[in-house]
Amino acid sequence: MIIGVPKEIKNNEYRVGLIPSSVRELVGHGHQVLVQHDAGTAIGIDDAAFEQAGAKIINSAEELFKTADMIIKVKEPQPQECKMLRRGQVLFTYLHLAPDPEQARLLQESGCIAIAYETVTNKHGGLPLLAPMSEVAGRMSIQAGANSLEITNGGSGILLGGVPGVAPAKVVVLGGGVAGTNAARVAIGMGARVVIIDKSLERLNKLDMQFGSKIMTIYSTADAIERHVSTADLIIGAVLVPGASAPKLVTKAMLSKMRHGSVLVDISIDQGGCFETSRPTTHQNPTYVVDGIVHYCVSNMPGAVPRTSTFALNNVTLPFTLALANLGWKQAMRKDHHLLDGLNVCDGKLTHKAVASALKQQYTPAEEVVA
Repeated sequence: MIIGVPKEIKNNEYRVGLIPSSVRELVGHGHQVLVQHDAGTAIGIDDAAFEQAGAKIINSAEELFKTADMIIKVKEPQPQECKMLRRGQVLFTYLHLAPDPEQARLLQESGCIAIAYETVTNKHGGLPLLAPMSEVAGRMSIQAGANSLEITNGGSGILLGGVPGVAPAKVVVLGGGVAGTNAARVAIGMGARVVIIDKSLERLNKLDMQFGSKIMTIYSTADAIERHVSTADLIIGAVLVPGASAPKLVTKAMLSKMRHGSVLVDISIDQGGCFETSRPTTHQNPTYVVDGIVHYCVSNMPGAVPRTSTFALNNVTLPFTLALANLGWKQAMRKDHHLLDGLNVCDGKLTHKAVASALKQQYTPAEEVVA
């Protein structure tokens, strides 16, 4: 199989779909890997490193898309990339289609086979290809929130950990999954008072066993969210419904009850955001203010630490990439129903139930298209 790795073109996105060690594995299995010129330069991986691993350097994205059987990316394809995809070509990347009907339409029109990292599952019911980026985003959310709390950035001027004689900030984490747990871990390390709100009592029990008295665990109800949000200095939105749009847990009306200069960090923004007032921002312009509340809603948060993120992502995607290349996408999915869960678009059809529901379109079971 010919595998193509284009240079990412989303705003301030420097991650790359494959690293040299992954290229070497694919080449060792008899596949040809094409990497666009300078695809990894920003994170210290030059063209020579890819060539040494066995890749061929391609100057233009157009040539790469035209030649490759499978495209490996990191972020969702931008409109100009969607238009270069062709019928029968495999695309393996993050898609986050639920809040993005335009991308879904373009992928359907292309006729490609679009497999989303974020909906591939494992035997434990987890999302193994989303987990490392959730870890990064969770940890970064506290850094971003602490920075946004500074008065020069529009915040209330509170130091997250406080100082002797002055109370630390209150951090409320909505969602106790991978991102929320990592956010709590860093917030605790910085000395903040941490509250985690989740609707799973089993998850809250595990968090209580993990962190003990360092956190407060609260069962999620509308009343509990409103009560704790109103007294929080920093709120981390870390809720996830696989493939679907994130629920809006913090309404615009709640903002008026919060302290002026408090901060919302929406890790769920890739899936539409879990705050009613959220809208995607970029690393270039990461924040905006609504009713005196600072919003940080960067849609590719792990892109700020692209080297760490790229290597962490390759650790988990490589086995699936090898399976797709070695067996072909249909046979790979017949053998692994967890990979099949990643199929979002195939030959113009939406093949993930939550995505189709979010986009209000007809759903075609993935099992039917690989039968």
